Amino acid sequence: MTAARSSARSSLFRHRDFRRLWAGDTVSQIGAGVTLVALPLVAIKTLHASPFQASLLVVFEYLAALLIGLPVGAWVDRMRQRRVMLVGDACRALLLASIPLAAWLDVLTLGQLYVVAFGMSVGTAFFDTAFQSYLPHLVDDEQLVEGNVKLETTRNVVQVGGPGVGGAIVAAVTAPMALVVNAATFVLSFLSLARIRRPDVRPQTGEDANLRAEIAEGLRFVFGHRLLRAITISSALSNMCGTIGASMLLVLLADRLHLSSLLCGLVFSIEAIGGLLGALCVERITAKLGQGRAMWLSMTVSSVLWLLALPMYQADGRFAVALLLNGLGWVSFMTYKITGVAFRQRICPKPLLGRMTATFRFVVWGLMPVGALIGGLLGQALGPRQAMWVGVLGELLAVLPVLLSPLRTMRDLPTTPTLTTPTPVPTP
Repeated sequence: MTAARSSARSSLFRHRDFRRLWAGDTVSQIGAGVTLVALPLVAIKTLHASPFQASLLVVFEYLAALLIGLPVGAWVDRMRQRRVMLVGDACRALLLASIPLAAWLDVLTLGQLYVVAFGMSVGTAFFDTAFQSYLPHLVDDEQLVEGNVKLETTRNVVQVGGPGVGGAIVAAVTAPMALVVNAATFVLSFLSLARIRRPDVRPQTGEDANLRAEIAEGLRFVFGHRLLRAITISSALSNMCGTIGASMLLVLLADRLHLSSLLCGLVFSIEAIGGLLGALCVERITAKLGQGRAMWLSMTVSSVLWLLALPMYQADGRFAVALLLNGLGWVSFMTYKITGVAFRQRICPKPLLGRMTATFRFVVWGLMPVGALIGGLLGQALGPRQAMWVGVLGELLAVLPVLLSPLRTMRDLPTTPTLTTPTPVPTP
């Protein structure tokens, strides 16, 4: 068993099509790191957006999850998944390229930023649903954790430099022009995914396939499984509260503390470093603590660290302490994130993967525009730091659904796909 598992691990990067999937995702993440800094700074520094206007940009960035989050899974389950990813890359490249063009023509407005942000959210909703559903078709079940670790590790590696590079580009050529880099990376991602040789087979759907029934099946699967239901609710609350703070972070740093674009980008780079280190530690942590225990412990520790970091965001030496605590929070949180993704992929039958992923995204991402709107309203009324306090305190409460579930005492999570609604017995 050990030898076979070791062989599987050593062979995954020799998997030609996985390498191309990995390369496509990697190059797009480089540009995404740039956009993470550049797009909000276009609103804040170039167009002088208020805290509420800046939060609306975050609302539109996640609005698609709320509006089309459920049907997108059923649609993806009916489509060739690689083709969905290719179309998503092409559309996102065109949308981002429109911003520097409008800036060059001196016609850029907040309205255009909102349209681009929403279009990006639609493209990302389709791409990410197809991406997570495509991986189990590309690699064996026993390679899913390894595949997710490799993808998540690489994402965090490239995101270490992305925001910092984004801050440097913004400082050198202005925020709108920095988005040229991101548009180019989506083009490169498109070219890499297009070279995957495994046939992109159109899924078989019955003549009586019904969109409403398919959506309902995804909902029943997610909320009918006791463990998956707890993970989904905790993740949704965590994302909503996290977005309350995230929507105000750059307002606090760039507008209130007047930190440079480089320092703003450094915050996200440190988060990525923490995520990278956390991804590398996931398998060791879960082996020592057990998957269930590690999930709620990692979520709790990360929330406490982010709580301690918030008052340290100041325009002096305390900023370094905030970066350290924030990075350690992401080290901890990655155990919860990666273990949860792999569990969802293992427990779900392959024909249902798109709907399961879309249902999860609908609930988890659908609350993010709500969080951003709350953050904007609180930031406008009370100030950005006060809004962030509400968000970080909410993160502590988000662990409760997982903590009150059988995950609290479980060591190993179920691994067999099922269409039933099991109530697992905790494993001591």
